[in-house]
Order: sequence, then structure tokens, then C-alpha cells
Amino acid sequence: MTTLPEARSEIRVRYAETDAMGVAHHATYPVWFEVGRTDLMHQLGLPYAEVESRGYYLMLSGLNVEYRRAARYDDHLTLITRAASVRSRTLTFTYEVRKGDELLATGETRHIATDKNYRPARLPEDVLGLLSGAGETAAKAGG
Repeated sequence: MTTLPEARSEIRVRYAETDAMGVAHHATYPVWFEVGRTDLMHQLGLPYAEVESRGYYLMLSGLNVEYRRAARYDDHLTLITRAASVRSRTLTFTYEVRKGDELLATGETRHIATDKNYRPARLPEDVLGLLSGAGETAAKAGG
């Protein structure tokens, strides 16, 4: 059974990310999601810069955030990012924002792979394998 890749990112809520009440502003969460995706891609050995140098963009096509509890100034948070759906031309990442064991928010971003001319493009098999967890499985199996 293949386990989808996951990354954990540590975030401390900065003052500039809060409103007058000291609560993390809703627009900050998508920025944190980008931190999580970047960390996941690095963890897989596939930084965004490499994907782009190979001629592909992972363009955002959808974003959803569900807010459950407030994150506040100076809170120490853990962002869990997963590659939840990996298809030849589309990717979906899911996110959990946690303060300790408490779930503060969940989210999802959907992306479409394009070429440098912004036309939908099929991602290379090695990229798909890494994102789907198959690359990790193959590496552990020695092949």
C-alpha cells in the first residue's frame, strides 16, 4: 500500500499576520499553505525551482480554507501538508493547521500542471511517482 507524502512545517504566528485583536488574519492561511507545499516538495527532493526549470508550472486552480479556532499572535503551530490526489495533470494538497493537538483549520489547494506557455501539460512520470509516494516506495524496494 502506498502512503501519500506528508510534510510538517513549524510556524510561529508573527505580529504582521494578525489583526487588531491579535488573531491571525484569514488571508495568512494560504501563505502558510505555500510554505507547506514548498517544504513538502523540498522533502521529496523536488523543489519548485527544479519543476519549473524542467518546463512546468503548478498553477493554483482552487483554494478552500475551513476555520475552526483562532490562531493568535506568537502561537506555535504545526502545518501538516499532504499530497492528497496526484493525477497526470492535476494535484490536490490538503492542510491541517494545529496548535498542539488542537485542530485550528483545514484547507485544500488544487493545481493544474502547465507548460511555460500556460497550456495544460502532463507531468513527467518521476515527478508523479515522487508526489504519489510511489517514488518513495520504489526507492525503499531498491528500484
